[in-house]
Amino acid sequence: MAVMADGAAVPEEARPRPEAPPGRRENAGPAPARPARGLSRWARLRRDRSLLLMIAPAMLVLLVFAYLPMFGTISAFEYYDPIYGFFHSNWVGLKNFTDLMADPAFWHAFENTLVLSLVSLVLYFPIPVALALLLNTVISTKLRSFIQAVVYLPHFFSWVLVITVFNQMLGGAGLLNQFLRQHHMATWNIMSSGSAFKYLVTFESVWKEAGWGIIVFLAALAAIDPALYESAAVDGASRWRRMWHITLPGMRGMIVLMLVLRLGNALNVGFEQMLIQRQAVGAQHAEVLDTFAYFYGIGNGNFGYGAAAGLFKGIISLILIFAANKMAHKFGEDGLYRK
Repeated sequence: MAVMADGAAVPEEARPRPEAPPGRRENAGPAPARPARGLSRWARLRRDRSLLLMIAPAMLVLLVFAYLPMFGTISAFEYYDPIYGFFHSNWVGLKNFTDLMADPAFWHAFENTLVLSLVSLVLYFPIPVALALLLNTVISTKLRSFIQAVVYLPHFFSWVLVITVFNQMLGGAGLLNQFLRQHHMATWNIMSSGSAFKYLVTFESVWKEAGWGIIVFLAALAAIDPALYESAAVDGASRWRRMWHITLPGMRGMIVLMLVLRLGNALNVGFEQMLIQRQAVGAQHAEVLDTFAYFYGIGNGNFGYGAAAGLFKGIISLILIFAANKMAHKFGEDGLYRK
């Protein structure tokens, strides 16, 4: 036992311990647990059974409503007759596709779809991002919740109601033309104008869906560390610099992901929206791939022809989403999946 200068004994626990030599750890405690490797398939199923049970209903819905109907694409390669069914209809191979490639009406519908998708991508996609940034600057929580509730509301309206509202404002007897008549000015029925149709349907989509589209961007904004804003404010950064150097980089991954999804869904320009307004502006302006497959396939009883048009649209959409995801990887983002 060690003895102090005044003769008192030093307890064993209070003695300084010699420093361990480099490369040697003394009394370091139990080693950290390593991730389990080499687990059998049954062991992994038992370990993840709770998660598997949680996703089982969603997988069942996806199987029934998304994957089983894909079997119907076989009708694109046959002259489908509902009386004989898939297995006894006449097999025609690629004839439906060769007829489709030689049909000017199909290419006109494809051109209209691409134009509407491009206008929607340029005019519609930035608006939810801008709305999310504006809402993020509102300090009052109650006011922010009220604005969110107001901009979410049109998402729950049907397209019939949305187009009725627009007709009451921009139609021939709408508020705009009533105002023009009262002031002895020329009227303009925008709802039946073919030249303004692509901007009209984009504006309708913005009014209906932009508020709903800000949800994911608000979630991305909530994930940014507030300490970054506080540090930047202490360093004298203005509001615009904080948005440019903190907010936008924090949202970049989500913006790229939503852009990839938007490009993959580019050929879906709204079947109901086009169908309701097709008669007002004419098929020359409102015919898209979805309405083409409906009128030339189901309307004429040529189901194989309509299925070929739908399968063509699906293949182009798949190519677009893979190309957009590849581009996201080149910009250093994950996209839909990592490389």
